[in-house]
Amino acid sequence: MQKFRTGIAALAMLAASVSAAVAGVELKFAHAAPDTDLQQNLATFFADEVAKRTGGEVTVKIFPQGQLGNDQQMITGARSGVIDIVMSGLNNFTGMMPKLGGLELPFMFQNREHAYKVLDGEVGRGGLAEFERFGMKGLAYPENGYRNVTNNTHPIRTPADIAGLRMRTNNSVALNELFALLKANPQQLPVAELYTALETGVVDAQEHPVNITYSFKFYEVQKYLSLTEHAYSALALAMNLDKFNTLTPEQQKVVMEVAAEATAMQRKLSIEKQESILGELAAAGLEINRDVDKAAFQEAAKPTWDSYVAANGDELVKAVQAVK
Repeated sequence: MQKFRTGIAALAMLAASVSAAVAGVELKFAHAAPDTDLQQNLATFFADEVAKRTGGEVTVKIFPQGQLGNDQQMITGARSGVIDIVMSGLNNFTGMMPKLGGLELPFMFQNREHAYKVLDGEVGRGGLAEFERFGMKGLAYPENGYRNVTNNTHPIRTPADIAGLRMRTNNSVALNELFALLKANPQQLPVAELYTALETGVVDAQEHPVNITYSFKFYEVQKYLSLTEHAYSALALAMNLDKFNTLTPEQQKVVMEVAAEATAMQRKLSIEKQESILGELAAAGLEINRDVDKAAFQEAAKPTWDSYVAANGDELVKAVQAVK
């Protein structure tokens, strides 16, 4: 009798799974960027390819521009299952996973290619596995890009030029420490509030990759863009773990494959569009400064590495440096 009951239960679960597959699954995909940003390109590619490769069994509805909340609210939603997929700056996940903050350290990567090797290799896979402890399935690390400083006062050529700026920062521990070391006044604000804060003078400087400065139109309320490239920032693409586990193995495989392909596509676009975006920013009136003493910035940033290692150990730093 017990075996019979067990068999009936198993059949019921199988039937429910088949029924769900036939009925179809719609995934809610949320991110904070405008629909003109490369993050939307990634989301659209992901949605189109998942639907195509699952024969329409899995569809994706995209909610850009923070429609479902700010970054932290969206991440909370992805953990609880209110949102199925979230794409956000990796820094927004490091409060839960502080060791991953090492990937946000200033001048951590030699160049983009080094960053991609790290993120797509053993180090990155280990980081994605950590998401499961918090109810999410880590899918990939799309590109945010190299961070650069904009402000309303003067071009930034040396670390001394940062002093006194009211600098909007994200919640990266390392970046907040960096700008405090450089005698700026770092202030954390959600990116959705940044345009108004710059417009009203609550802050007079910010640091983001050029594509974000462009898509959020920060150039309308800033005068100078200096290519400091003081840190490479990845995004993280993550899915609610319970939702992922309701998919069939074949559907899970599609989601993982498409996430990787979408990330590669978006990174390629980011590189290809960098100079054209800079051209459009200049045409819009933003003064572009390429004359930056990066060696001096790198030297000034060294204490942020010491702080990270003291708090988290040096395992991740050594693992990144070992990747050639």
